Amino acid sequence: MNTAGSTSLPEPVGSDRRARTLARLALLCVAAAVASVAAGAGHLLILLLGLGGLGVAGAGLWWALAHRGLARVCGALLAVGAPLGVLVLYAVSGLWLVAVAALGMWTAALACARSALRRRRRPHGTRSRSVRPPGRPVLIMNPWSGGGKVGQHRLVEKAEALGARVILLDLESRPDPAALARQALADGADLLGVAGGDGTQALVAEVAAAHDVPFMVLAAGTRNHFAMDLGLDRADPASGLNALSDGVELRVDLGDVSGRPFVNTVSFGAYAEIVQSPEYRHAKTITALDQLPDLLIGEAAAQLEAQADGDRLPVPQALLVSNNPYALADPLGAGRRERLDAGRLGVLAVRIEGAAQAAELALRGERASGITSLTAHQVTVAADTDLVAVAVDGEALTLPPPVVCTVRPGVLRVRVPRNRPGASYTAPSVDWRHIVRLALDRTSPTTRTMQEQSDA
Repeated sequence: MNTAGSTSLPEPVGSDRRARTLARLALLCVAAAVASVAAGAGHLLILLLGLGGLGVAGAGLWWALAHRGLARVCGALLAVGAPLGVLVLYAVSGLWLVAVAALGMWTAALACARSALRRRRRPHGTRSRSVRPPGRPVLIMNPWSGGGKVGQHRLVEKAEALGARVILLDLESRPDPAALARQALADGADLLGVAGGDGTQALVAEVAAAHDVPFMVLAAGTRNHFAMDLGLDRADPASGLNALSDGVELRVDLGDVSGRPFVNTVSFGAYAEIVQSPEYRHAKTITALDQLPDLLIGEAAAQLEAQADGDRLPVPQALLVSNNPYALADPLGAGRRERLDAGRLGVLAVRIEGAAQAAELALRGERASGITSLTAHQVTVAADTDLVAVAVDGEALTLPPPVVCTVRPGVLRVRVPRNRPGASYTAPSVDWRHIVRLALDRTSPTTRTMQEQSDA
């Protein structure tokens, strides 16, 4: 897997000491896990069957997703039965205590290693500046977004009480949020906000960026990825209204896919093909299971060719391009972005060609050979069809190839509350070589940096 290094700030010396201590604890836990396995060395084959069971489960899941009929049934049985079979085998052989101890120590090792990386790789905080309250804010709200969060949290009444003008979208008339935003600016609005899904947010954000006016988000959508990575409280959308009276302003990036804005992700391949189906909205699982065999091993999927900054990527079955990279490679985009102002796209390409690669993915996760993860300034996707299926912030579209994804650094002025929960930092994938170097290193990186600057 190709990965890109994360940007970090040097930590205080005390943080370095704590990071080294956590790295050493991680290695001690690894040693304890090995010792637990060694204690059951007489049954080493049985212990290794645990890893084999995980691989078989991954292969079974592949058969269940990529095939129909008997192969799907057998695959589903393997995916569920293999882990259960391993648990029964451990219980019968009396090795379950050994397995639990080894698994517990390994889990503790990963936790310590990730905590060490969090302390050593603290991300740059997005710079903010204090601003005066807006004079004529306009908020565009989708009353049905997120299952009706606008009404549930009384966002209209609370926004109007703070002096904002609210425009409710009438979905039956198929409104254009961008046109409404432009008209609001023509009427004198000095801030544009959205309470709705990420797709609506992107359209209004494009207008705000084009006219260099502040943009505000209320977490009233379903997934609220953009709001989450801005540090907003997704459980309390109304708390975002505090940005009107006590707010700060951030400069963040805005993605562009063939002239259309996006705040989170653009998907190509299997997922993008599936969401084109009208049935997907009402029966997601059934629709996906029905279409996946043809998309994964059949002829239904378009053959994609992708390039990142001019370098060709392996032909993907699924490709995810994000406005700034996610901390962990996640084909579903369910992770978090540690920052939104790095000026780069995150790129995740997935290519699984059979049960063996699916088993490897189950065992190695994001480090599997079928996963390619990197960052780029531009991604170009071509296909052997007249139109390419694309999911832009979850919305199904078709675009003529080549489809070009870019990022526009710092064009969006986002107004957020001064006091907000903040997006928790997800540490990067554990690199054990780095953990070993950290555990054995007695010199503070901060001290070394100061020495190097002094020598220079």
